[in-house]
Amino acid sequence: MLQRIAKEVLAGLTVAVVALPLAIAFGITATGTSEGALVGLYGAIFAGFFAAVFGGTPGQVTGPTGPITVVATGVISECGLEGAFLAFIMAGAFQVLFGLCKLGSLIRFIPHPVVSGFMGGIALIIILGELDQVQSSFLVVAGTIVLMLLSTRVIKSVPASLIALVLMTLLLRLAEPLLRDVHVGPVALNSAIDYIGKIPESVPSLTVPDLSGSLVLTLLLPALSIALLGSIDSLLTSVVMDNITGTRHQSNKELIGQGIGNAASGLFGGLASAGATVRSVVNVRSGGRTALSAATHSVILLALVVGLGTVVQYIPLAVLSGILILTAVGMFDWEGLRKAHVTPRGDVAVMFVTMIVTVLVDLTVAVAAGVLLALIVHAVPARRGRAKVIRGDVDAYRIEGPLSFLSVDRVFSALRGGDRSNLSLSLEGVSYIDMSGAKALLTFIDHSHNSGVELNLNDLPPHVENRLKALANGEQRDKLKTVVADT
Repeated sequence: MLQRIAKEVLAGLTVAVVALPLAIAFGITATGTSEGALVGLYGAIFAGFFAAVFGGTPGQVTGPTGPITVVATGVISECGLEGAFLAFIMAGAFQVLFGLCKLGSLIRFIPHPVVSGFMGGIALIIILGELDQVQSSFLVVAGTIVLMLLSTRVIKSVPASLIALVLMTLLLRLAEPLLRDVHVGPVALNSAIDYIGKIPESVPSLTVPDLSGSLVLTLLLPALSIALLGSIDSLLTSVVMDNITGTRHQSNKELIGQGIGNAASGLFGGLASAGATVRSVVNVRSGGRTALSAATHSVILLALVVGLGTVVQYIPLAVLSGILILTAVGMFDWEGLRKAHVTPRGDVAVMFVTMIVTVLVDLTVAVAAGVLLALIVHAVPARRGRAKVIRGDVDAYRIEGPLSFLSVDRVFSALRGGDRSNLSLSLEGVSYIDMSGAKALLTFIDHSHNSGVELNLNDLPPHVENRLKALANGEQRDKLKTVVADT
């Protein structure tokens, strides 16, 4: 028992180290001022703690994320920080309502291409937002990115973002006297580098916002937008966690936890947050499996905030830009983009339309447009019904019908149930398979392999086998050869 607790606490410490620079960077990006460092940290602290305690995805870490930051930036610019904090509280209330109304289950109907396009669009928005820093402090941004790439290859035990943050800050601090003598035109190079500046060192305090009727009405739509986006972002991370751990998250409970977390964050002056994929994966790989590790990460960040102000003031904004840009690059679905030429054209169109609408219009509109287009693209095959699982002999099943984004969650949830050592699955009755269906089947093969289940796929129609081989990565292709009978 004590060993398990120690492992959870150690995982929380590891995640806190990863979350520190990201929370600061997202906070400053959202507010446009050095005060944003504290706003971002408070988001990771309060939303992270309460979402961990009340959420439905064990081990998931909540904090400021790219999608949420993009929306929060617009709300802060239009309504100011005080108005934004009220919007975050209202968004939390909406999320709790979503959970109580069982809307979390709808995440199963978001197609994989929509997720890919959405994340790619968010990545582009983040990169475009950092171009000013790239233009004014190119060498610092480029140096940060190069250092992170090298650190990732050489040092595995310490997050690359933290290494870059510390080393680049120290390097520029030591080189500052020399940079005074280097000029770009009439401007000294050191004066072209912007720093965070000192942030107040204080214990956060509860602030009840003004709840005047006119302000609440004004913030209704922004709050709903944050709630919808935060819910989608968090539940997508929950799905990723399911795939890694082999467990099954409780989507509606997760929404309630996220709502309580965002309401608490707004009350304490923190940024709206959501389930963070990278931090959650780090937590799981570090040994975190329960709410204790995620909550510990928030407690550690709170302890750091108390004495952080004098240190944080020397961090160059260009270093944070480099961290954000490389984080954004990692958000692209590179595997999906590389496989675009062998992916069904309809799914490729859904992915790129979602990405373009995300950048040019609005994030929630983009998700709605992507899902609608996916329904249109797959309308004809969907008329044949949705795939269903039919049990034959002991541990022998077959799938009947079109295996698309409309049915994959229900199909593979049924197949994952029970404690078995082997499973035989016939795909002869699969009349159609889209990108979401193929990705879900490949993930199921991964999960079975990792869980020690001996899986056999039988009677694969050529269109199913070809689609799986086309979309599988190298490791998945090897596993596919071992589970497909008579190959």
